[in-house]
Amino acid sequence: MFKYYLLLIFLLIQLIVIKGIKYTIYCMSLLNWVALTNKMNCPFCSNTTLKVTDKRTSPEGIRRRRECLKCKKRFTTSERVVENSFYIIKKDKRREKFERDKLKNGIEKAFEKRPVSKEKIDKMINDIEEQLRRRGKKEIKSSVLGELIMKKIKKLDNVAYIRFASVYRDFQDVRDFKRELRRL
Repeated sequence: MFKYYLLLIFLLIQLIVIKGIKYTIYCMSLLNWVALTNKMNCPFCSNTTLKVTDKRTSPEGIRRRRECLKCKKRFTTSERVVENSFYIIKKDKRREKFERDKLKNGIEKAFEKRPVSKEKIDKMINDIEEQLRRRGKKEIKSSVLGELIMKKIKKLDNVAYIRFASVYRDFQDVRDFKRELRRL
């Protein structure tokens, strides 16, 4: 792909020098054509000719709004740098590869129907993941992860904190809830 770009840039320069500016538009459309032909498929018609209509950075990485040139439908893709993975050591000593989506689903469940913005929740998830990665360890105990999550949730919303704590600490009855409420 890179060779095509170099070749087209070279042709563009040659045409500008030899033929003048009027051929520049033609060469630029060739450059766009090469840029648009990538290996991604449209999820609606499986066509590979797509164009990027918008690109933004988000806490999760880069979000691109794409349009299929065949069916004219639009869709969003996101890109995130995959960093070195690490493992979570469960209570029963099992090792599970860290999964951001699993973390996100658990936290979002605690915040369901709560007046906390999605941006704040996403930022919290990013902070938790970043703190875990900064430890530089290949293995992290689930208890360390759980306490870190509870600490972050508690700062945002007490109800979400109680919801998460009830699952994480395996509350059995009302007394467990009362005990945790007193700690707040």
